[in-house]
Amino acid sequence: MSTTAPTPRHEAQPQAPATTPDQPYDLAGVGVGPFNLSLAALAYGVPGLRTAFYEERPAFRWHPGLLIEGTTLQVPFLADLVTLADPTSPWTFLNYLHDQDRLFPFYFAERFHIRRAEYDAYCRWVSEHLPGLYFRHHIDTVRWNPDRELFEVDYAQLDADDEVVALGRAYARHLALGVGTAPHVPEPLRPLADAHGVPVLHAAHYLDHRAELLAADHVTVVGSGQSGAEVFLDLLRRRPHGREGLHWLTRTAAFAPMEYSKLGLEQFTPDYTRYFHGLSESTRDALLPGQWQLYKGIDQATISAIHDELYDRTLDGGWPDAVLTPGVRVRTAGRVGTSTIELHVEHEHQHTRSRLTTNAVVLATGYRERSIDTLLADLHPQLCRDTSGRPLVDEQQRLVLDPAIKGSIYVQNAERHTHGVGAPDLGLAAWRGAVILNSVTGRLAFALPRRTAFTTFGLDPAVRGGGQRGGKLSDQRDRHTVART
Repeated sequence: MSTTAPTPRHEAQPQAPATTPDQPYDLAGVGVGPFNLSLAALAYGVPGLRTAFYEERPAFRWHPGLLIEGTTLQVPFLADLVTLADPTSPWTFLNYLHDQDRLFPFYFAERFHIRRAEYDAYCRWVSEHLPGLYFRHHIDTVRWNPDRELFEVDYAQLDADDEVVALGRAYARHLALGVGTAPHVPEPLRPLADAHGVPVLHAAHYLDHRAELLAADHVTVVGSGQSGAEVFLDLLRRRPHGREGLHWLTRTAAFAPMEYSKLGLEQFTPDYTRYFHGLSESTRDALLPGQWQLYKGIDQATISAIHDELYDRTLDGGWPDAVLTPGVRVRTAGRVGTSTIELHVEHEHQHTRSRLTTNAVVLATGYRERSIDTLLADLHPQLCRDTSGRPLVDEQQRLVLDPAIKGSIYVQNAERHTHGVGAPDLGLAAWRGAVILNSVTGRLAFALPRRTAFTTFGLDPAVRGGGQRGGKLSDQRDRHTVART
């Protein structure tokens, strides 16, 4: 496939064309985040495949509130939207640089891990050139039409004020749900986070409120992952020496580094994903909490930068006014007066309690998968679930549905309970998209590697196989023992 610059779409906000049951889409996507954008970009290269992807937002943006200056992706640039499945695609990061006349500067920069802001700009470049993406389109209902053996997707087109300007319906043989995740606010802090005028905010909105936070006398950061570390470091660098007024709390026993050894990272390979998927539900649930350092730790460079900044502030004598306390959870929180927030905290190992007063709180408390239950309300009786009530997802990323439904619903970043820690990882985006498209087309549209890790996971030699380079794609709808709700 040629790597010449793609032709831009000229219409700023196109209305999705109407489809008919006689000319349905082969695949319709709900949501245009990195994973469905990856799927759409890979689908562009499959001859004869008709696709459409709908997104409620006005344009692609990737965590805009956390694009702090100098922050980098935690995966190499090769983990772009397409390269690990199709390096000849016109939608590679390198072709983006070529189109922007920046390939030689990138070559001399020798950056394996690119800036987050650059990844966001790259994805927006793809979204602005790739046909078949429809922003400002809110999906209202998804249903299965048994007579036509198609999914019906009802949507509303929105204007710049989020008012409905048109209604439409699309028909599709298969669906791909990429509805993403939502910022998680712990229960004790939700009333304050929801209250007007109280500076308690999730890290996802950090840059929107940075000036306000810098003006506060004291700021508390809650959460010890990469986002918490980056927010703490950014505030530390911008606040005056000796008057930092910062406190960093975390429930983890330490400000721990992310697992980044080469063999450790093989748990983000397709080989490990297949191994994890083959384990029992109870074993998977027991494994996940112990793997937190694979995706919730802090990279070594950020840890070093924080220590260096703190150390440099001791050179003139004294210690910075910054307190870092691991092993602490927030029990309750309340507002005292007009400008003070009181956190009631407990040390989980000492079993001691205390009160912390602060003027602003940044919650780096992660994200949770958005529920697909509302979107799929009409399909609840046909949706198969595990013993914990979660949707079952087969090895080809399909929700396990009643056999009467002939179409497939694929999910992205909604399957950590079945596919493991790699579900939200950008490095598996292209591989997963290729798996989905091979399943949609019923043929090997993408030749995937038979083996991706030096580690052999488990004693079953079939686990390290499973690549789709030859043979027939199997249908795995009947593999599961399921509970229906």
